Order: sequence, then C-alpha cells, then structure tokens
Amino acid sequence: MNKLELVFTVCALIGGTLFLIRLVMQLLGYGADDAPVDHPGDLDASHTDASFKMLSLLGITAFLMMFGLGGRAMLESRPGQPLPALVVALLAGGISMWLMAWLFKAMKKMQSDGTTHLDKAVGLEGSVYLTVPAGDVGKVQIAVNGRLSVLDARSANGQTLPTGTRVKVVRVANGNVLEVESVK
Repeated sequence: MNKLELVFTVCALIGGTLFLIRLVMQLLGYGADDAPVDHPGDLDASHTDASFKMLSLLGITAFLMMFGLGGRAMLESRPGQPLPALVVALLAGGISMWLMAWLFKAMKKMQSDGTTHLDKAVGLEGSVYLTVPAGDVGKVQIAVNGRLSVLDARSANGQTLPTGTRVKVVRVANGNVLEVESVK
C-alpha cells in the first residue's frame, strides 16, 4: 500500500467511524442539545454565512469519509494515477460537505415557531365556546393560521353572546383578548 492509498484509507476509516458513532448516538436519542454547556467565548453561529456552516462536525465527517472512499475507489480503478484519484477525492468530499449544508438549510426552512399571532384573527369568523357575558370575558373557538384555537373574547357591542353563536373578530384588545360581534 503506497502513501496515498494509506491516506485515503485512514480518512475513510476515521470519517466512517465518526459517522457511524454519530448515527448510533442519534438513533439512541443522544444529540448535541442534550448537554448544554456554556463555554466562555461561545459564538452564536445562527447568522453566519454558508461557507462556515459547512464546517460542522457532520460536514467534516462527511468530507473525510467521502474523500477517503472516492480517492480509494479511483486508485483501485486506475492504479498508479494519483492526480485523478486526488481530484475525485476532493470532489467527492466537497460535494458531500456541500450536500450536508444544503440539507440542513432545507430542514431549517421547515421550522415553525408555533406562535398564534392574534392580529391575524381580525376579520375571521368562529363560534362562541363559552358564553361571552355582557362586559366580561368568555371564550371563542376560531381557526388562526390553520390551527383551531380557543381564545379569550369579549363582546364588541356589550351584549351577551351564548355558546354556539357565530361571531366575527373585530379587533384585538389588551394584546390577547379578541373583541367579537355576532354574525347574522
């Protein structure tokens, strides 16, 4: 085994081993968020550019594994030609690193904060869940952002609204109480 084959083999073994360890840990439920440790000098990397995000532990592991496997496979198919093997190894590693960054970026787009923004309820219709007494707060059931919610409400015109009455949201008062009126 020459030196380049040894480099490719070691990279493939280290990258593959780290990848398998990380995969097993994730399958068992252990992740990076399980042990929050505050180190001095920690940085918030949530607003970094894509080139830095590719340098995650998973990206480096993928690079090492694919660099080693790609280079070793090219050396096997074309013995004695180290330059094409090195080019293929770098391409395989770089593409796998880019793919990891792209996958995580795509997964991040799927996140939702889950917050119900009450200002988006204005103009929507729902029904009274618990009677809204005159001058007091009751509950209405309304779909906001595609989610059925039971929210505090009071009558906009001061009349009692019994359970089951169809209502329309007129405005949001005090930040979290809907003012509603009967829909006829």
